[in-house]
Amino acid sequence: MKKPDREMNIHSELIELCRRGDSKAQFELYNLYSRAMYNVSCRILPDRMEAEDAMQEAFFKAFDKLHTFRNEVAFGAWLKRIVVNTCIDYLKKKKLQLTSIDDVKGVADVQDGTDDFVPDSVEDIKVAMTQLPEGYRIVLNLHLVEGYEYEEIAEMLGIAQSSVRSQFTRARQKLIELLKQSNKTFNYGKV
Repeated sequence: MKKPDREMNIHSELIELCRRGDSKAQFELYNLYSRAMYNVSCRILPDRMEAEDAMQEAFFKAFDKLHTFRNEVAFGAWLKRIVVNTCIDYLKKKKLQLTSIDDVKGVADVQDGTDDFVPDSVEDIKVAMTQLPEGYRIVLNLHLVEGYEYEEIAEMLGIAQSSVRSQFTRARQKLIELLKQSNKTFNYGKV
């Protein structure tokens, strides 16, 4: 859905003022986007303090690189990409090792009928996702929640696209296993 011209003009004016170093405009732009960007950070970095630090750092990077923003995409999408990359940088600093296929024991075969699986609640999924190995959780979040394609995720993480696909498939399988192990009642059938 296209944003109204008035809203685009307000953002354009704010962005232009930010480019000139106007701290009030930066604060206003921060207030417009900080909550959403914090939520993005929290989905990638489970530690809330680290997520907030990453979000703050991403805003500093964005204000520093604002001259590269060309209005080719929405400002929020441009900023979100900076936040995601900053969070990934945080993980790399912690020496994130994406779980290899051989590292996970007991992952069910991909063709086990899990396409029919429907959990009871979104909250159950959120809890189960926190139990996933970090690499799995990140790929799952980037693809399903943030909407990035496998190729984009591969570029962000510095791994092969085939590895991203494997990570995603294994992450989905592991998530379903965790949900089933939680002793919840599940509905089966196509969504």
